[in-house]
Order: sequence, then C-alpha cells, then structure tokens
Amino acid sequence: MTEQTEQTEQTEQTEQTENTENTESYEAIVVGGGAAGLSAALVLGRARRRTLVVDAGEPRNAPAAHMQGYLSRDGMPPAEFLATGRAEIARYGVELVRDRAVDVTRDADFGVTLAGGRTVRARHLVVATGLRDELPPVDGLAERFGRDVLHCPYCHGWEVRDQAFGVLATSPMSVHQALMVTQWSADVTLFLHQVAEDELSDDDLRRLAAARVRVVPGEVTGLAVAQDRLTGVRLADRTVHEREVLFVAPRAVPQTDLLVRLGAEMRETPFGTFPAVDERGLTSVPGLWAAGNASGFAEQVVNAASRGYRAGAAINGELLFADLDAAVGM
Repeated sequence: MTEQTEQTEQTEQTEQTENTENTESYEAIVVGGGAAGLSAALVLGRARRRTLVVDAGEPRNAPAAHMQGYLSRDGMPPAEFLATGRAEIARYGVELVRDRAVDVTRDADFGVTLAGGRTVRARHLVVATGLRDELPPVDGLAERFGRDVLHCPYCHGWEVRDQAFGVLATSPMSVHQALMVTQWSADVTLFLHQVAEDELSDDDLRRLAAARVRVVPGEVTGLAVAQDRLTGVRLADRTVHEREVLFVAPRAVPQTDLLVRLGAEMRETPFGTFPAVDERGLTSVPGLWAAGNASGFAEQVVNAASRGYRAGAAINGELLFADLDAAVGM
C-alpha cells in the first residue's frame, strides 16, 4: 500500500465517521409526526436547530374525513394537513424518517432506537406520540367510527346537526356527553348500555329531563345500517331505535411508553395516565418534553399544534443558554 493510498483511505474513513456522526446526532428528536410533533419541529427548524422527526404514521384522527375548528384549516382532510406540515418542516432542513421508536435511553443525552435498526441521539427529546382510541366492544362501531359513529361534537357536531343522535353510555360521565350534544340536535337518546339507571344522580336526571334527552335502559349489541348509513341502534332485546348518528366515548390509551421508560413522573386523570408537565411541556426528566395527546386527553389538533410550538420554542431557549453557560464556565 502506498503512502498516498493510505492517506486517501484515512481521509475517506474520517469523512465517513464525520458523516455518520452528522447523520446520527441531533439537537432535538421529535417522536411523533402529528400536529404537535410537526409544530415543534417547525419552530426548531426555523431556529436552525438540527432536528429529526420520527413518524410511525398512525395519526389519531385518521378515520375522520375532515378536521374542524382549526382557524384557516377548517374542513381540511387530516392527511392533507399532515402532508402540508411535512413539506413546511422540510424547507427548514428538518429530517423526517418513517419509522417507529422502540426503545430509549438517557445518559449525557437521549438515545432513541428505531424499529429499522437505526440509533439516533439528541440533547432534547419531544414525545408527541398521541393516544389510541379504544372503542367499546359493540359490533359495527369500529367500522363506522369517524363517519356516523363519533366522539367529539366540536369536531363533527356541525356536520351532523339536527339529525337523530344517540349516545352510548359507557360510564355515568356519558350523561355529560349526552347533554353536550343537545347543542347540535334537539333529538337525543341516551342508551344506558352497561350503566344501571340507579347510577345516575338526581342532578343527572333533572338535567336530562330539562334537555329533553330520552333515556333508554338495556345493553346495546349492534347497529342497524342500510345503504352504508347508520339507521338505528339495536338492543339485546332485539328492539331497534332509529338513530342517524351515535356518539361514543372511547377509552383513551395514551402512548406514553417512552416517557415511562425514561422515568418521567406520571399522574392519574379521569381519562388515563399522563405525564406531569409544566406549562411548556417539560416533564420531570430534564430535556424530556411531552406535547399533544401524549400530554393530555383533550388536545384538539389546534391545541396540539400550540403545545408543540411552545415546546419547540422552549427547547431552543434551553439549548441556547446551556451552550452560553458552558462557554463561560457556569
């Protein structure tokens, strides 16, 4: 081997090492490519932070044809919204990888292992993995979820206004849902399903009567569908009550495994177990952030985007001052 050849190989090895380090090390990694994750990444990209978004491609609102209530984006299909967000972060050099984070560690920084075998590291980690809606085990619900089986009147109420509503009770809290949807229809029936009549309080009964909500006891076993439209709700006694829309309350299953693995403090809520975060989204673990539905149940798309923006701005500030303090020996 000549000296020139050896020097060339050493130079190539050095360049490969530098490229690998540049590829695998980031200032911030965002796990989750929904509204919260993309919003955080957009802020970080515009702040010239080397950022990676890991997107498993499983948005919570995928069953919905349109998203509503987001100023200037009202009625936009969720897939179009996400495609627009991906194009925006790409303009600022943010890298997006279609993969799943399967493990995470923390020492001087965070190490994230992806299902594809890649390991990436960053000083800050944003978990924006959202939650999964677990529907009650009633035949036909899953197939029609996001169409005429709905969960959020703010998301879909206007589109189904003045139709015949049903509400499937999964707990006494379903009374609240039944009362809320009367803002969009005067024809509402609460199906108690597996809730006993004596579980309803006197206040519940008075409010239901005042709102003219009909209360039907008995277990719901399925739906009646004709020409690909919901036409009724079927009970165990085989009676069918004509309804055009059915509101349900899915059980929220937060996707917080990465947060738990890193030892983030968690808190119990009526809607599930979520991380304890400050107003910026910082968890109890330094450098670990939660945004969107990974941090709380009631984050609509616009709220999730806001939480992601706030986390992104806070992370940039944390990085800036940490580097300044290190430079002056603080």
